[in-house]
Amino acid sequence: MMKKKEETANRPDNTAFTQQRLPAWQPMLSAGIVIPGFVLIGMAFIGIGVALFITSRNIQVLERDYTGDESNSPCNTCTHSSPDCNCVLNFTLSKLFEGPVFFYYGLSNYYQNYRRYGVSRDDSQLSGDVAYFKNPDSNCAPYRVDSKSVPIVPCGSIANSMFNDTFRLYHIVNGKEMEVPFDGKGIAWWTDYNVKFRNPSLVNGTLKAAFDGTVKPINWPKPAYELDPTDSSNNGFLNQDFLVWMRAAALPDFRKLYRRITQGDYAAGLPAGNYSLKITYNYPVLSFGGRKKIVLSNVSWMGGKNQFLGIAYLVIGSLCIVMSMVMLIVYAKFKFPDDGS
Repeated sequence: MMKKKEETANRPDNTAFTQQRLPAWQPMLSAGIVIPGFVLIGMAFIGIGVALFITSRNIQVLERDYTGDESNSPCNTCTHSSPDCNCVLNFTLSKLFEGPVFFYYGLSNYYQNYRRYGVSRDDSQLSGDVAYFKNPDSNCAPYRVDSKSVPIVPCGSIANSMFNDTFRLYHIVNGKEMEVPFDGKGIAWWTDYNVKFRNPSLVNGTLKAAFDGTVKPINWPKPAYELDPTDSSNNGFLNQDFLVWMRAAALPDFRKLYRRITQGDYAAGLPAGNYSLKITYNYPVLSFGGRKKIVLSNVSWMGGKNQFLGIAYLVIGSLCIVMSMVMLIVYAKFKFPDDGS
């Protein structure tokens, strides 16, 4: 009797939901539904693929390698020189490079996705918590403290290896160099600038005082609070170039946004003609077999140049059409006689 009462107590309520009596719809798939469905899906994918492929083909991209390992490279002498070596990369545009133009730097054979490298940072420190300025996270080792045990801010391998080549682009008109204005504002992700990274509170009205008792990363030429001497709001952990670098790339060959060309006479793009790119060559890559390049590109409604996406849509759409034809042949061969009987 007791056992019967326990079973009754554990029994679900007698409702349509608990007893699985809710109305349900189950499609009854047939050749008349599946075959036209595959055809429609295939045509839609092919249409989208054609649009994506044509759009991607119309996006302009210019890449120039400046690693300098070749003897005829304009930056060859800088591979054996001290930092702040200058080299010039000349190129010619045969037609208008439509704007807005995005200027990237690219690195190859550089594994930012390596686990020990990726975790070598202190997110509490980067959020402006000064308590972690004096005691950085252990994940930052060996770039946690310097040789005198003074804490490094920002600590870690990612910050220490920040890309520090600089570029200035000139348009050569009638033998004279006209500098192309770069726009470096807003190149980082909105969430990084407004949410994830924060500067510490000012001390005595200055950001420098907030970093007292710390040292800059070993490979940095200047501390975080002096990254941009021309714009005080672009210093510390909110420096745009620093934010771009700290978002680690997923693949070993990547490019990161350096500047946009959207101002002055070049708002509509870069006119056809000769250009000179003056590079301050600081960042070493030959020691690990890496390469450096600059990339000029514009974008469309689908983003940057990406032919793979259009090809993928075309392949899937074509497979759907082929499968519909196969199913139609099979259905006609094996089902029509049965329908007649």
